[in-house]
Amino acid sequence: MNCQQLKCMKLILWFSILFASNTYAQNFNLQFPSGSIPAIFGAGVISDGLSNRDMAISPSNDELFYTLQYGAQFNAILYCKKENNFWSKPVIAGFSGKYGDLEPAFSPDGKRLYFTSNRPLTDTGKETKDFDIWYIDKTANKWGAPVNMGPVINTAKDEFYASVTKNGNLYFTRDNDSSKDDIFVATFNNGTYAPPAALGEEINSKGYDFNSFTDPDEKYLIFSSYKRKDDLGGGDLYISIRKNGQWAPAKNMGSKINSVSLDYSPFVSFDKKYFFFSSKRSLLQFTPGKVSKLEDVQKALAGIGNGNEDIYIVSAGILNQFLQ
Repeated sequence: MNCQQLKCMKLILWFSILFASNTYAQNFNLQFPSGSIPAIFGAGVISDGLSNRDMAISPSNDELFYTLQYGAQFNAILYCKKENNFWSKPVIAGFSGKYGDLEPAFSPDGKRLYFTSNRPLTDTGKETKDFDIWYIDKTANKWGAPVNMGPVINTAKDEFYASVTKNGNLYFTRDNDSSKDDIFVATFNNGTYAPPAALGEEINSKGYDFNSFTDPDEKYLIFSSYKRKDDLGGGDLYISIRKNGQWAPAKNMGSKINSVSLDYSPFVSFDKKYFFFSSKRSLLQFTPGKVSKLEDVQKALAGIGNGNEDIYIVSAGILNQFLQ
């Protein structure tokens, strides 16, 4: 091997190492802990100290969407994809970023993604409207353009947080005048939706009832509620079981799940292994007189568990106590 060939081989090797390191830098090994105590999901990447909420993973467990929120000024849906056992770093989803988008939810067959948006019916790039439920369909492994669900589902009021069952029934949140936010269902028959109806007092209260996840087989429904007598703080997760076609009175999911802060946006993975939810709980603890470095305080305040929304994961086995 002459000197010129050696230089070429070194150059090829250098580019190979550079390419591999850049590829690895854009991917990460996302852990799915299955413990009985809720843990922050994707710490530092998915949950990163900003307001991260509304997690949804595909039935095939290879696509992940969630919301990044900054008050009312910025709501965007982020996207990750799993390839070769690694997940891509989050990016703003192709259909999102221009308007206020949040609350992604997969259909049970994985071919449709529902989400909430204040985008106008005609994409002008400027005006917005009230929040409606939209969807995108997947064809030939590509996601299509957003479609508004139409006037049977969407009204002049805000509609939020879609959840769809195997038979096509659509559960969502809507302002219900004097009873604040309530959970509605639109039943799906012969290819069309019936006018939505608010669920009964077994689930809806005089306070705020919102962000419901419905089991694809409609065996149970998990939702958040605020201003109930047994609320542990700023809003808790509740569960209702369906038996003989009727919803049982909702039960608070207790202190193993709920905190003194807002707990909401529930989702159970399609393989029934994991229960996800969003929480504004703070994990920060500063001992008076023990903090000496400003950079330590700044790092903690900007990190996970700082009281902004984080996404939590826990084994779905924790639901068994309610399902028996």
